[in-house]
Order: sequence, then structure tokens, then C-alpha cells
Amino acid sequence: MLAAVYVLAERRRGRLAARFANQALLPNVIDSSPGRRRHLPLAILLLGLATLVVGVARPHATITVKREEATVVRAPDTSRSMLANDVAPTRLQAARAAATVFLTQVPKKFRVGVISIGTRAVVALPPTTDRALAAATIADLRPGQGTALGDAVLLATRIGRTERAVDGSVPPTSVLLISDGAAQGGSTTPVAAARTARTAHIPVTTVLVGTPNGQVERTLTGGYREIIRVPADPATLREVARTTGGQFLTAATSADLQEVYRRLASRLGHRSESREITDVFGGGSAALLLVGGAFSALWFRRIPVP
Repeated sequence: MLAAVYVLAERRRGRLAARFANQALLPNVIDSSPGRRRHLPLAILLLGLATLVVGVARPHATITVKREEATVVRAPDTSRSMLANDVAPTRLQAARAAATVFLTQVPKKFRVGVISIGTRAVVALPPTTDRALAAATIADLRPGQGTALGDAVLLATRIGRTERAVDGSVPPTSVLLISDGAAQGGSTTPVAAARTARTAHIPVTTVLVGTPNGQVERTLTGGYREIIRVPADPATLREVARTTGGQFLTAATSADLQEVYRRLASRLGHRSESREITDVFGGGSAALLLVGGAFSALWFRRIPVP
């Protein structure tokens, strides 16, 4: 409305000027005309007022802030299928190597625990801030039989429920489940364990390691070799991630797996939070009003009032 009033006033001023002066003689009276520049101060002032109005409405924005305390439970699959070499040198060794990247990226205040997934889910390392101990534990993991994925998710959920921050509160917990797919063995199904994790508000991020062409070789009695196909199976991991509100990620190569860890560590170290940004709009409005007034004073020796 103020802009419309300004346009009407400009047109009226032009008509009034035409009544008292010959337009052809104006160049002899005025050295130069400000042209479109005369509209700039008022435009800036109007923008400042609009920004002020938005600020009065107390706007909010979702911003990313650093999360100081949290628990990350890393649950790698150590079943025999992880010895497949479709991810060089093997799926298990690639997961170990990439874990080093993960440990260096996670904030130092985060506690990191390790669960080994084989025939049974076992706590290899309770949550700790000792990164060297966590790295040594991951390096010592040895392949076994079975893939008790459901038991691992349930065990990680129990760990998350029992952790306490410095102030006695329960810190947020995330579970990182690394496997090549289908569950074999265990007393709890992955879907049932995922529902328990969802009730505890513990998201499980799953990382699928391997390709459809994975295979494991072993030597039999008599020198014969047995080749067992172990294609990666994403269905179970995808369902666990979907049920708990986590993310399902894939890592087809060792380089892809390291990149997954980098991105995951970055997300774990931050959280989204809604904050009021009235002060931003208030400061912006004040700056615009000052700039508009300064331009008007310097160019025209007057302060425009909308």
C-alpha cells in the first residue's frame, strides 16, 4: 500500500510540475536528474519495514546444532558370509577399515559401543569415549557362524536405555548396523526387535555391505574347494531402518563404505532444532532502515518518510 501511495504521489508531482514549467527548459535549470536512483532509498526503507513486520510475527527456522552427548552402538556382522571378497579385500575387512574413519569423525564426547553379530549378539565393548580401545575392539573381531540381527538390535536398545549423561538424563542413542543382509539364527526376529527400538526412540541406521555377486570359498577334505554364493540381501536391513526411523544405506565398494561412514558421522554429530529468529529479522530491518536513510541524506539531503 505504501508503494502504491508513493507511485501515485510521483505521478501527481509530475503533473504539478508541468503546470508551472516548460519541460523543454528543465535541462537549463537542473544540472542533472537523479533518475531511477531517487526510488532506491524509499525501496530500501519499505523493504526494512516489511522485514520488521515479519520479525514481529516471531518466525522460526529449523537449524542444525551440535549435539554434545550421545551414544552410538556399532553392530558389525561377523558371520562367515562377511568373508566374501566382492568388497575388497573382504566385506569384513573393509568394514573394519572404514570404522576407523567413523571413529575419527564422531564427536569426542560421544560414547561408542561395539556389538559383535554372529550366532549370538555379544557386547564386545560397552559404550566408552576411549577411541583407541574402540578401534582395537573392532580390529579384534573374528568371523563366526550365523547372523543374529534381531538379537543385536534388541541388545543395542537395552544398552541405550541404561546409558546416562553427566546430568543423569538419558542421552540420545543411535545404532549403526552393518551387515550383508538376511538374518540367520537368534531368538528375536529383526522386525520384532526393530519395533522395540522404535518404542525406545532409538533409530537404527543399516548399512548393506556387498553385492549380488558375493561368494565364499572354503577348502574341503581331500583338497576340494567349495564355493558358496552369498549375495547381499537388502530386504531385512531396509525394513529395520524403516521401522525404527533410521536410514538404509548401501556400500558396494570399500570406498563407498568409507564415504557412508563420513556422512553418517556428520549426521550423528548434529541435530535439527526449531529456533525463533526474530532477532535476525529485527537486526536486518534496522540495517535496512539505516542504509535507506543514509542514501537519502547523502544524495538528496532529506530523509524519506513512507
